[in-house]
Amino acid sequence: MMTPRERFQAVMGFRPFDRLPVVEWAGWWTQTIDRWHGEGLPTSLTDRYDICRHFGLDVWMQEWFHPRGPECPQPASHGAGILVDAAGYDKLRPHLYPKPAVDARRWTEWAALQERGEAVLWCTLDGYFWFARGLLGIERHLLAFYDQPELLHRINDDLTEHNLAVIDELCSVCVPDFMTFGEDMSYNHGPMLSKGLYDEFMAPYYRRIVPRLHDYGILPLVDSDGDITGPVGWFDEVGLGGALPLERQSGVDMAQLRQAHPRMCFVGHFDKMTMTQGEAAMRGEFERLLPTAAQGGFCISCDHQTPPGVSYEEYLLYLRLFHEYAEEAGHRSTQHLP
Repeated sequence: MMTPRERFQAVMGFRPFDRLPVVEWAGWWTQTIDRWHGEGLPTSLTDRYDICRHFGLDVWMQEWFHPRGPECPQPASHGAGILVDAAGYDKLRPHLYPKPAVDARRWTEWAALQERGEAVLWCTLDGYFWFARGLLGIERHLLAFYDQPELLHRINDDLTEHNLAVIDELCSVCVPDFMTFGEDMSYNHGPMLSKGLYDEFMAPYYRRIVPRLHDYGILPLVDSDGDITGPVGWFDEVGLGGALPLERQSGVDMAQLRQAHPRMCFVGHFDKMTMTQGEAAMRGEFERLLPTAAQGGFCISCDHQTPPGVSYEEYLLYLRLFHEYAEEAGHRSTQHLP
């Protein structure tokens, strides 16, 4: 039987595997855990990874290295932003790009689990749509592609230098198995910027940072909600290795992505809306995903976080079915993968 890390590496390496990882790529909503504490989940369990072990999940351990320091001002409301122009960025910059960024003690402890194969380790960095949007606010950020292009390039250049330093700092302690760039650059009808704007404002910075990740042997993925069917090809062009969470409600189709991008890796895509609809609906969703999952390069997981509308018993049923189909995918992989 494979360890969780061996299993992840086999799946993402398009090699035969014993079963799919049974995993929650993101932590649960607080409301979900609060509900389950009243329905059978031991109230002593509050840590994300302890809950994973309770459910018999493969453990993937993550840290997001935020480029905002602890004293950085906060927006007045969601999407409001914290600066308006280059002068504001100059004033804000002392609160950005903190050093050191890595808790060496934590990652040393995690590295021991990784070495034993007990955990898959990953980190997240702010991407080139996500970070500038958080600074400028949603509306001002979209206008800045036309009104303040120099500011966007300056922000993304600084972010690249910071992210490269974080990668080197982290890898001096422990090399994660994969990483994600937080982007959220799509909504349910597609990307929020054109291919031309992506090529001008994002691709050059990915081309600077992705080779460093490859040098360390880190699989780089993009984390973007919404319909990323088109942008997956953009990411492929700059050397990114895949994407998550592939939200089904936005119309993403994993089979189509696999056909268009046969060597990219993906995580997620299980339609969370089926989790309250009973065994037949959940089986139907697993059946939809099984043929692609058996081909490798795809770890099934809830296409975002398990919502609080899912009861504890429904989640246990979901996990029972997940294990069943994970085993079947592994069986098929040994027959078809080299």
